[in-house]
Amino acid sequence: MRKYLFSAGFALLVAATSVSMTVMTPPAFASEIKYVVNDIPITTGDIAHRAAFLKLQRKKGDAGQEMIDQTLRLAEARRLGIRISDAQVEAAYQRFAANNKMQRGQLDGVMEKSGVGKDHFKEFIRAQMAWNQALSARYRSGEGGSVTEQDAVRRMLDKGGAKPSAMEYMLQQVIFVVPAAERSATLAKRKREADAMRARFNGCNTTREFAKGLIDVTVRDLGRVLAPQLPPDWAEQIKATKVGGATVTRETERGVEFIGICSSREVSDDKTAQMVFQSEGSNDKAADDLSKKYVDELKAKARIVKR
Repeated sequence: MRKYLFSAGFALLVAATSVSMTVMTPPAFASEIKYVVNDIPITTGDIAHRAAFLKLQRKKGDAGQEMIDQTLRLAEARRLGIRISDAQVEAAYQRFAANNKMQRGQLDGVMEKSGVGKDHFKEFIRAQMAWNQALSARYRSGEGGSVTEQDAVRRMLDKGGAKPSAMEYMLQQVIFVVPAAERSATLAKRKREADAMRARFNGCNTTREFAKGLIDVTVRDLGRVLAPQLPPDWAEQIKATKVGGATVTRETERGVEFIGICSSREVSDDKTAQMVFQSEGSNDKAADDLSKKYVDELKAKARIVKR
C-alpha cells in the first residue's frame, strides 16, 4: 500500500526533462476563482498548472477535477491531524531530482519552463505524502480489507503450512522539541544539536544519559514493532539502519527527531502471519479502489461551488 502510493504519486517520466526543456518560456496563468471547495478556492491558475503537469507526465485527465480531489485530500489529512512540514516536502523534492539524475536547479527549470511551476509540484508532493498517511491509516483500520485469523490459516495452508515471518524491531524515539512559535528562530540550532546527539548514539541504553542537560529533549521507548507496523515516514530508514544505530534526523511538526534501533529479530507467530498476509494483500488495485472510495465519500459530503 505505502510503496504503491508513493511511487504512483511521484510518477514523472524521466524523459520529461528533455521534452520540457524545449519550452522556451512558461505561459502566464490567470488567477480567477473557478471552484470553491469547502470554502477553499481553486483558481484557473491552479488548474492551468495542473494541466501542464498532466501534459508533462503524458497523462490524460481533468485538471479541474484533479485539483478538487487534491483539495479534499489535503483537508481530510488536516482533519486527521496529519501535517507535512516544508522540510519534508523539500527533502522529497530533492530526492525526486536525484532519482531522475538532475540537479535541484535543473528540476526547478523543468517545472518552470513546462508551466507546472516548482511551487505547484511541491504542493502536489505535500498532498501525496499526506494522502499516503491518511489512506494507510484507513487501511490499517480495516477499510482496506482486514485479514482474519481464518484467512491467515487458509493462506498458510495454501503455502504448504509455512508460517510467514517478519522483522521485529525494538525502537527508541528521540525528539528535540521545537515550539511552533519558536520554529523559525531555533529550528536550525535544534537540528545541529540533534545531529550531534545522533552521531554519538551507540545503543538505546545510553540515550537518556546523553539527553541529560539538554533542554526540551524527549526520549520515548516505542517497544517492539513488527515491520508491517512501522510508521510510513520512517519505515525505509529503520529497515536500512543497523542495530545500535539511529536513523538520520528529520524535521517534523514536533521539532527534530531520530529513531534508534535497539534490537531486531525475525519472528514467526500467528499475529505476525496475520499482519504479513494483510500487508501482502495491499496490492495496487486495492489501493486504487480504497482511494477512490475514500475520495468519493469526501465529495459526497463536500460543498463544491463552480464559479
